[in-house]
Amino acid sequence: MKNLPTVLITAPFDPKISQELQGLCNVILADPFETSMSLADTSHRQYLADADVIVTELDVIDDAALDLAHRLSVVIACRSMPVNVDLAACKVRGVEVRTTPARNADVTADGAFGLLLNTLRQVGRSETWLRNEQWSSQDVYYPYREFRGPVLNRKMMGIVGGGAVGRRMASRARGFGMEVVIYDPFVSQEQLGDLGRIVDLPELMSSSDVISIHAPLIDATRNLIGARELALLKSTAFLINAGRAHIVNEAALREVLEDGRIAGAGLDVFWEEPLTNDHWLLRLESVTLTPHIAGASDDVVLEHSRQALDHIHEWLASTS
Repeated sequence: MKNLPTVLITAPFDPKISQELQGLCNVILADPFETSMSLADTSHRQYLADADVIVTELDVIDDAALDLAHRLSVVIACRSMPVNVDLAACKVRGVEVRTTPARNADVTADGAFGLLLNTLRQVGRSETWLRNEQWSSQDVYYPYREFRGPVLNRKMMGIVGGGAVGRRMASRARGFGMEVVIYDPFVSQEQLGDLGRIVDLPELMSSSDVISIHAPLIDATRNLIGARELALLKSTAFLINAGRAHIVNEAALREVLEDGRIAGAGLDVFWEEPLTNDHWLLRLESVTLTPHIAGASDDVVLEHSRQALDHIHEWLASTS
């Protein structure tokens, strides 16, 4: 009787979906770690020698881990980009690497649009004010005057990055009656369809009322938005970043925010995380901050579990 292949799952994983592999594989559901380190340096190293497939999210698959996993055929990184996997080392060993693209695209777009609404309508700031018992009958209309925000209908949304999250963000903006322009040198107008209009970055920066960042962080996008680009913004514009902090130059953004040259910003990602308690952003009332939670949802685990299951079924079919 042929021995069943072993699937080692170190990523958070839906247990019901893992049960669908019963009878097809030996499944090891290992407790996920919340830090990124080589699997060779964790207690899960004991499983590597038997693993034909590894499903990982944060755990690093590097030379040390691969040296212990001599039977390994496939690594499934539960991410859009396998940043925790040494691709070159896998290639040398003939190990295939697969990913779970767009696993958190919807929830991230939901979170980013929620951050947008919170920022423009000052939801968090007004709630803090209310909870501090500052609403007084002596001036009942104070919050109506203080916490005003613009309407989205007929405003221009500029989206940097026309991938899975950017397109979902465009769809949500269209639902609010916004016009949409998108900057992405790798996306054509035909691919985008009627979600928005492809423009260059200077036009996006100068014409948009709200700019939302959804590009991947690569060499070409690091500090893509600096002093020159921020100088093009309207004084009434808002910058939302629930994508990658380093796409925006920190010093340049600090200058325009502290000088009040734009209306405000909503940030879910930061140049160093966690933020220090004395960080300059915490002093600015024009900035709404959330602790990198735009993609936080149990639905993300369900989605990457489904995609990983599909990958495993495809691999099994190819080896039968």
